[in-house]
Amino acid sequence: MVPHLVTALNGPINELEQRILESMPAIERWFRLEWMEHTPAFYASADVRNAGFKLAPVDTNLYPDGWNHLSPDMLPLAVQAAMAAIEKICPEAKNLLLVPENHLHNTSYLSNLARLARIFNLAGLNVRLGSLSNDVKEATTLALPDGDSITLEPLIRTRHRLGLKDFDPCTILLNNDLSAGVPGILEDLHEQYLLPPLHAGWSTRRKSNHAKAYEEIAKRFSKMLGMDHWLINPAHAACEADSWTDGRGLEELQTQVDAVLTKTRRKYKEYGIHEKPFAVVKPDNGTNGMGLLTVRDAKEVEGWATGPAAAQLAKRQHGHAVGPLMVQEGVLTNERLNDAVAEPVVYMMDRYVVGGFYRVHAERGVDESLSAPGASFVPLAFDQSAHLPQPGMKPGASAPNRFYMYGVVGRLAMLASSYEMEATDPEVEISD
Repeated sequence: MVPHLVTALNGPINELEQRILESMPAIERWFRLEWMEHTPAFYASADVRNAGFKLAPVDTNLYPDGWNHLSPDMLPLAVQAAMAAIEKICPEAKNLLLVPENHLHNTSYLSNLARLARIFNLAGLNVRLGSLSNDVKEATTLALPDGDSITLEPLIRTRHRLGLKDFDPCTILLNNDLSAGVPGILEDLHEQYLLPPLHAGWSTRRKSNHAKAYEEIAKRFSKMLGMDHWLINPAHAACEADSWTDGRGLEELQTQVDAVLTKTRRKYKEYGIHEKPFAVVKPDNGTNGMGLLTVRDAKEVEGWATGPAAAQLAKRQHGHAVGPLMVQEGVLTNERLNDAVAEPVVYMMDRYVVGGFYRVHAERGVDESLSAPGASFVPLAFDQSAHLPQPGMKPGASAPNRFYMYGVVGRLAMLASSYEMEATDPEVEISD
């Protein structure tokens, strides 16, 4: 099931699909060589936008939730990838502690935890859930919509180890993006594997660092395929000012918005694209789709210091003030499911694509973030494997071919996160 494209199916996106399919052996070898030099994120998801003339990731999450939205048919792939990931890190692993967000009343998120626990249980691990929430003072069982349930337990810290009552794990898996900061209970765990590492959390991570790493990778990948990297790479710029509500910060933001829009206009003209370019301004650390603003003219920024724009950018998790911002080239989504705007989300574990779904929002436009209240999720799109493209099929006519292309772009984003984590690893900085 492939959502239909509004744009004609004979544009650059199909040329890109054709080139990727023809180059599949070279692409897979390229990835193999990269993974020999770099460690993939333990797990990740990438939001991908297909504009019909461009295909690019617009957000990469290193603590992905939403595993419950993947097709059950993809479960064997996820279990195999989990086995591979754990084997590389801790072959003798027996117990895995899963530490979630504090979304105790969000049944969709709790269903995500149940799916994650099942994946690692099928991979041969004893899995229990330890909560950071002060509200969880004893083992608490929560019912799920499908009739199943999960049990959260209070974490117990002893010297350099973290566990639960009568449960001593060798591996701790975070499904918490640490946007509220790093809890002390997670620090200085010298005798256990903490996945992902603490510097992958939004208290440290910056979207602009990821975009810079992705641009480097996209350029090398595109050179190998003999194509323009812009077709898979959104332009971006970082605004370093701590406060954008003063004159200097606002001026810098306006300058960077103008630079990104100018680059985009130039490319639209080169490719004969008759859309109006836009940019997305977002806090440089994670927002779960909150605090995003769309802009089509740099002059719009002049009135942002106060009013609705200021309030929108300040709409952050945990009430944090907005600091540095990132400006990203806006990528339209011209995909539809039942006339609602849609975008594919690719899920990966270790170095493997393990599935995905379409995020659908009936009340959002083609130039807006779909990661917002009211979104729905359709796992049907990835019922067919993203690993088995069908040679000889006309571009745009084969679901596996389209999903393979999405998977390639998703893996490029995951590789960028590996570069990003290496560059910000505090232990590497100490050794230098």
